[in-house]
Amino acid sequence: MNSVGNPLLWGSFAAIVVVMLAIDLLLQGRKGEHSMSMKSAALWSLLWVGLSLLFSLGLWWYFKGEFGREMADKQTLAFLTGYLLEKALAIDNVFVWLILFSYFSIPASLQRRVLVYGVLGAIVLRTGMIFAGSWLVTEFSWILYIFGAFLLFTGVKMALSKDDDDNAIGDKPLIRWLRGRMRLTEELSGDKFFVRRNGLLYATPLMLVLIMVELSDVIFAVDSIPAIFAVTTDPFIVLTSNLFAILGLRAMYFLLASVAERFSMLKYGLSVILVFIGIKMLLLDIIHIPVGISLGVIGTILALTLGINAWINHKADQSRHH
Repeated sequence: MNSVGNPLLWGSFAAIVVVMLAIDLLLQGRKGEHSMSMKSAALWSLLWVGLSLLFSLGLWWYFKGEFGREMADKQTLAFLTGYLLEKALAIDNVFVWLILFSYFSIPASLQRRVLVYGVLGAIVLRTGMIFAGSWLVTEFSWILYIFGAFLLFTGVKMALSKDDDDNAIGDKPLIRWLRGRMRLTEELSGDKFFVRRNGLLYATPLMLVLIMVELSDVIFAVDSIPAIFAVTTDPFIVLTSNLFAILGLRAMYFLLASVAERFSMLKYGLSVILVFIGIKMLLLDIIHIPVGISLGVIGTILALTLGINAWINHKADQSRHH
């Protein structure tokens, strides 16, 4: 697999990830700490976005010195586009977490513990999936057309899907299957994932939620990873943009937790983005859409979606006051 990543870049990225994980998972996740406030979540979210932009600036500076301005602009734009794409699609994943935590009545103080392991698991799973995807694209270039058709189908399906009732999640086949094959307690046992009763090991509902959080990330990665291959097939750019977006997910979760219902139009914006990326991949041999234009289109769709959502929320607030 050809990549712009060399030992220096991979080593630097690995060091940054370790430091960021230490901050995010150890400093934030001290035992006994209560749920992150919205102000704190907003500050941490800004920190992760700022660090990601600093990393992109460092990439641009390094590539400019080693390969010239054109290469630096191309790779940095690819990183920023992949980062924005992953960040946008991850919001839908966060809403699934909200439904899971609500259905299983997981208190906010324990949600943090689940998300700590959820983020760690997501990093490992995404890394494996990205390298596998990069190998497939390198060996079988035609697979990009399959990715494109899949994203087009997913985008249309997302737009037409109905919102699931929180109370119906327990009837999902996957949860029924897991419950049928695990010794599971009916109630939580503090922050424990497993408890021993009568000499037998039982999983608590917290463990079931953690499994669902990990599986939800795999499901959403099936959308987001093919989407970023429409931007770049370089494993270094794909992995770095993906992981930088994932590292800020915990803060984004607590930022959106109390205002999730005010993003009713978001799924339509995300569906349009997936359809756009799908069409781009299907037409890659006919029309070449530069990465800069892709970034502009994705940013514009997100801005319009949020603007429409704000207008709808304003109208709804006005009608409630009258």
